[in-house]
Amino acid sequence: MIKVAIIILSYNTKKLLKQCLESFSAVIGKSKQPPGLEIELIVVDNNSTDGSREYLEKLKVKKPKIKVIFNKQNLGFAAGNNIGIREAIKRKAKYICLLNSDTVVLNQFWQPMVEFMEKRKKVGVATTKIYFAPGWEFHKNRYSPKDRGKVIWAVGGEIDWRNVYGKNRGVDEVDKGQFEEAKEVDFVSGCCLMAKTEVWKKAGFLDEKYFMYYEDADFCQQVKRHGYRVFYVPGGKIWHFNAGSSKVGGSLQDYFITRNRLLFGIRWASWRTKIALLRESLRILKKGREWQKRGVKDFYLQRWGKGSWQR
Repeated sequence: MIKVAIIILSYNTKKLLKQCLESFSAVIGKSKQPPGLEIELIVVDNNSTDGSREYLEKLKVKKPKIKVIFNKQNLGFAAGNNIGIREAIKRKAKYICLLNSDTVVLNQFWQPMVEFMEKRKKVGVATTKIYFAPGWEFHKNRYSPKDRGKVIWAVGGEIDWRNVYGKNRGVDEVDKGQFEEAKEVDFVSGCCLMAKTEVWKKAGFLDEKYFMYYEDADFCQQVKRHGYRVFYVPGGKIWHFNAGSSKVGGSLQDYFITRNRLLFGIRWASWRTKIALLRESLRILKKGREWQKRGVKDFYLQRWGKGSWQR
């Protein structure tokens, strides 16, 4: 029996979390699992204050098979998921998949990834096709009503190593069957990231220095350093309520993306790019926005995790 643990981390996303878990019930209820495959859900709550705890307490009674973990504080994306990963390893899962709470699953998305990785020893990490949820696209007026729900959010990711920016493959494209082949990619988003348990053990978990943003790309680089490959695998379908758990732009992204991009780049980029990044950081200190400046300062002071972020 192959056990697949799916970890859903939530922080003040009660409505979205409920929607996500109900979509699992609908998908699993429609069709039976393939023989020899067992799915286990692990929900980790990062000390939500929006009624999520009460909802999950009731859920534990109704659906005791769902494992629920309550953290005593908001540990961030990396540390929060790491708690779920440790629990999944304890429960003898062979595959561990991170899934955002602001998603809805449209089919048994885990099955193609498991089948693909079972046949390929050196493929350690995979993701599947992720769409924007209808009406949650970046460019809402660009698409006709019939295209809503078919606009791609990600089919794996690419890294611009010269500038140290990650980009989702296929983003904003309407799905017309152009991504129906598996492809090796630079990284996969933590929105949906499946890895073999042996990979989590060898490459390490998500680096908690990041708190949020860039930890998924960092993990994929660690994975590759250990000789494994990272793939996008078609067949699965997920809708993403983009930025449903965090606002696009604003101070939070200014701080964490600025600081963490520097950390990621200094670790993994070429020497030439590292020098360019450090020069750029000095320009940000002079002319950047308030929380960008704080991000740069905390990078140099090595204030990791939540760092100076207090909002």
